[in-house]
Amino acid sequence: MMRTLRVLPTMWRIGLYESIAYRAELFIWMLTTTMPLVMLPLWQAVAETGPVGGYDVDRFTAYFLYAFIVRQLTSVWASWTINMEVKQGTLSMRLMRPIHPFWAYAIESLSALPLRLSIAAPLGVFVLYWTGARYVVDSWAMAGVGLLAIVGAWLISFSANLALGALSLFTQSSIKLMDVWLAGYFVMSGYLVPLSLFPAIIRNATYWMPFRYLLGFPVELWSGSLTMHEALTQLAAQWIWVLLLGATAALIWNRGLTRFSAVSG
Repeated sequence: MMRTLRVLPTMWRIGLYESIAYRAELFIWMLTTTMPLVMLPLWQAVAETGPVGGYDVDRFTAYFLYAFIVRQLTSVWASWTINMEVKQGTLSMRLMRPIHPFWAYAIESLSALPLRLSIAAPLGVFVLYWTGARYVVDSWAMAGVGLLAIVGAWLISFSANLALGALSLFTQSSIKLMDVWLAGYFVMSGYLVPLSLFPAIIRNATYWMPFRYLLGFPVELWSGSLTMHEALTQLAAQWIWVLLLGATAALIWNRGLTRFSAVSG
């Protein structure tokens, strides 16, 4: 662990330099997360004739800009990386390094955050300006919970990527399964439609799925739509998913490596 902690700053700098060097590739990845900006004018047009489920034009603006920001801060692509390394055989080289691959995948994703923040931060300021700070957390305590919600959302995304990526150790490719996960995310997380606009039976079902805690929960929290009790309750549920998916990823990875070593050996 001490050796890992010593090399993490160096790995971070290398990852940041790569993000800057391949900024065009990063920009393309960022373009894949712009759907909230596409949905925003559509829902604004709907709300021009009157509020929809409590959402007026300003609230829709705040919601989808927050959704874009959260998506930028929690995006992970480890599943695609693992699939590529398994297919090309380069995973063996990564396994020979003295750092657990999970740390490397995490740093590769996190090192892009400075560039993503360069876009997300101005949008956050715009939300405050556009809405007159009506849709924002109203206390430092709630902001602290909001930061934990962002961290939890990233960890769920990262763990799901690891778990689904590790399945390629059994099948050589698990990209289609990642597509299924993304389909669930797009529909059930609040990415395309605020979850509060869903029928009650579907809305209640989302509390038992991980997708809500990837985006809908952080967005609702930061836009001031939750009480402290609601925020803490959903935060607890979110971190249960963090633990469950983290344990699942570790289990699939360890069993997959046993098979991978036997085949490659």
